[in-house]
Amino acid sequence: MRSPRGGTLYIAEAQMTQCPGATPYPIPPAVQEAYGPADLSSMSLFGGGFINFGYWQGIGLDQPLTEHDRISSQQAMYRHVLAALAPAEEPRVLEVGSGLGVGCAIALEEYGFAHVTGMDIHPQQLKRAEQANADLLTRRAEQLRFAHGAAESMPFAEGEFDCLYSVEAAQHFRDLDAFARETARVLRPGGRAIIASFFVPDADPARPERLAELLDTYSTGLDIAHTIPQLTGSLERAGLTGVRATPIGASVWPGWDRWLARMWEPGTWPRNFLRAYREGTLEYFTVTAQRPMP
Repeated sequence: MRSPRGGTLYIAEAQMTQCPGATPYPIPPAVQEAYGPADLSSMSLFGGGFINFGYWQGIGLDQPLTEHDRISSQQAMYRHVLAALAPAEEPRVLEVGSGLGVGCAIALEEYGFAHVTGMDIHPQQLKRAEQANADLLTRRAEQLRFAHGAAESMPFAEGEFDCLYSVEAAQHFRDLDAFARETARVLRPGGRAIIASFFVPDADPARPERLAELLDTYSTGLDIAHTIPQLTGSLERAGLTGVRATPIGASVWPGWDRWLARMWEPGTWPRNFLRAYREGTLEYFTVTAQRPMP
């Protein structure tokens, strides 16, 4: 992908990640670079250690946006997701693609989970997560951990978690069927999952090419043009039930574009997320599913 300062960021060769009890899984080159040497969380686009486009409902977009607004939008995305989990009594929860773990901290401190596991494919992100949450790991060592693993090959036992969530990571997953099977496997019967990310809203075969024209993240392979029918179909084939996709783009894309306007002019590629949304090429969804009871 491209740096906010212009120019092309170096893309490293793919590396392998080894998860105890799981099959080694390759880190895609663009993902390796973006979340390794580039460290997206350090860029002014984000803030507070979060890496998501934000949930901007309730934030006034007619006024100049502040760094506080930006961080609040990213926290709000996590709260929007976590509030939908309807957690069980003293639940154990897994975040897939946990990055710096700041969302895990919200889950633990604000939502009463008994235990939170943050899993990420990138070793450098895990090191950053341990640093960012050093105090919380000390104070609540029995309730928080970070694990090295891929969405398609999770290093956990069957039925280990009551809830699973993933915030703005699924656009990087290379195999949605494998992710769905692993989600179904690690959830206990009755356990719930929620995935929040951006997807092609239909099965139009022209959409991926159009996204690659509009957005560098698709042309470089950092993001994959998964369709929402592909994701919901994968979850259903894995045996999950109650699969429901809810579009939330109206609360994401206008605010994200308003924030980008501080740094980029109209017509530059980062501003094309809103354009793709308005064209119907891209949408942001929350997708919920449940492992059925026996």
